[in-house]
Amino acid sequence: MAGPFIFIATNRLKPGKLEAERRRVPELCDFIEANEPRLIAFNEYASEDGREVAVVQVHPDAESMEFHMGIVAEHAARAYAETLESTASIQVFGTPSETVLAMLSHHTGAGVPLTVRRHHLGGFTRAATG
Repeated sequence: MAGPFIFIATNRLKPGKLEAERRRVPELCDFIEANEPRLIAFNEYASEDGREVAVVQVHPDAESMEFHMGIVAEHAARAYAETLESTASIQVFGTPSETVLAMLSHHTGAGVPLTVRRHHLGGFTRAATG
């Protein structure tokens, strides 16, 4: 049974940039929601100390992730220029395509821990109600 493709990236914020990130994210979310109808969920969370943010994405499959990475390239570049310092870690749940792995490697650079858990044992995804 194939499950959804889940991607979690933890990013370090530039010092003092939490409020700027807080202002940047709603526009990004609006763009993604309008342009990626297959994406099931996209959320960003800040750590208690405001030094890191985690982006959690739920895709129906790896192809949706490939599409996402292509469509948000300019937004990601802007984020790294303005608010994000670096990627601390990446977790992938599901089977990434070679294209996704290559894109992640290109965007994050060497040395970023990447954990892939390919084997979905079970579960469900419930659509939001009302």
